[in-house]
Amino acid sequence: MKPESVRSLADAKKIVEERGITHIKVGVFDIDGVLRGKYVSKAKFLSALDSGFGFCDVVLGWDSNDQLYDNTKFTGWHTAYPDALVRLIPESCREIPFEENTLFFLGQFVERAEAVCPRGLLRRVLAKAEKMGFKAYGSCEYEFFLFDETPESVREKGYRNLQPMTPGYFGYSGLRSSVWSELYHEILSTAETMRFPIEGLHTETGPGVLEAAIAFDELLESADRAALFKTFMKVLAQRRGLMATFMAKWSNNWPGQSGHIHLSLKGKDGATVFHDAKQPHNMSKTMRHFLAGQQQLMPEVLGMVASTVNSYSRLIPGFWAPTNATWGVENRTCALRVIPGSPKSQRIEYRIAAADANPYIALAAALASGLYGIEHKLEPTDPIVGNAYELKPSAKLALPNTLWDAAQRLKKSKAANELFGEEFVEHFAATREWEEREFRKHITDWELARYFEII
Repeated sequence: MKPESVRSLADAKKIVEERGITHIKVGVFDIDGVLRGKYVSKAKFLSALDSGFGFCDVVLGWDSNDQLYDNTKFTGWHTAYPDALVRLIPESCREIPFEENTLFFLGQFVERAEAVCPRGLLRRVLAKAEKMGFKAYGSCEYEFFLFDETPESVREKGYRNLQPMTPGYFGYSGLRSSVWSELYHEILSTAETMRFPIEGLHTETGPGVLEAAIAFDELLESADRAALFKTFMKVLAQRRGLMATFMAKWSNNWPGQSGHIHLSLKGKDGATVFHDAKQPHNMSKTMRHFLAGQQQLMPEVLGMVASTVNSYSRLIPGFWAPTNATWGVENRTCALRVIPGSPKSQRIEYRIAAADANPYIALAAALASGLYGIEHKLEPTDPIVGNAYELKPSAKLALPNTLWDAAQRLKKSKAANELFGEEFVEHFAATREWEEREFRKHITDWELARYFEII
């Protein structure tokens, strides 16, 4: 039996028995999109398939550096960090190509913990879409830098003077991809084996930077693919003596790293609802309303999409990242790019997202805001023609400039609380406030260079 054929609890039990597997790898994605997991015995796994298993809810109560939040209600010292129930997802079964006879299964928090679980959040938004008569499809594309470094060397260097895998500006380079063909083919084959297939892989402009476009699918599967892609690209790189980073912006000298989202909707009959050949740019009324919702709510949900302090270093003019809630047709200077085409290809590119975003949360924000626009029959502004960086946006469409400001907008957003649930919004906003507070505890190189001698 092949992993892609697993669709039920019975299938999951069958494949483990058929292969004589003694231990299975399982994992859940936390608030920051970090995979938290472990190996479990066959007996434990089979039991968990039937009744779930307990996972310490601290993974929903700490940051990406395993530091405990001191400002969240869901979990903390006041709750004593109990176990939360995790349900294994049979259809997430995947082979790990570099671990002999090992299968991997994703899990998802259920019961009370589902309210703050990133995958649970996206499932709720998808349920809303289904109730409205829609099925969401999409994909993510990621830019990531590769370095000739190890986890030890980057720490020894204090994350300074890092050596990129390759030098220079080599966007779409046939030279670089040919010289490094073994790595490229390992990336492509790993992606095929682990079921996050890549439809395009190439160098971007900058030293050691690659871009991968993951094949589109139903949105929950696309989120799983994106989250697993980010994790296992880091694994693959480190196994080769390299390091991959998905930071939004690792250097002032180079553009940031995007995590663009492509979205479309189909109706109950399986036909696209975004395409209308009689309308300008083939944009149906439904697509216009969806786009308007994304545009109008972007300032309120930005913290879900630009979710780290570093995210806001990317959102500056002239570096291929949007700076305001603008839209245009085939316009890469805008936050929302309408891509006209056939009924099959008509879609919206949500360009505000960076590579550091949690895919489940970013996709939930992009989809829910569009559904909000359909519900309320919102209309977008006029499209931007030309360079969006040169235009002064309306105050209504201006984006928060810091993670702290974004968290405040999210907390106060009536739409966000309605779309995502008050418990999720409260918890997630608190975690972003924590992230900003942690940043404020540290002295930056800029401050030292600016003030050390002169002030």
